[in-house]
Amino acid sequence: MSRSVRHTPVFGVTAGGFNRGEKDDKRRANRTYRRRVKASLGAEQELPLLREVSDTWGFAKDGKHWRAAAGPKDMRK
Repeated sequence: MSRSVRHTPVFGVTAGGFNRGEKDDKRRANRTYRRRVKASLGAEQELPLLREVSDTWGFAKDGKHWRAAAGPKDMRK
């Protein structure tokens, strides 16, 4: 797809590299959450909230930002 181009200059802010993405972080957080829910059901405790189990600040990607001065090379996919 040599002609694919972004239409909006919105880029992700990341420090995790190419191997770690949001999908991996979400999978890990939901696995931890399901494990805690199963444990709390067995012990007849109150169910935990997802926010109590995982911290989005620990994820590899820190959101997106608009880059107004994006050149043609940046806009290629």
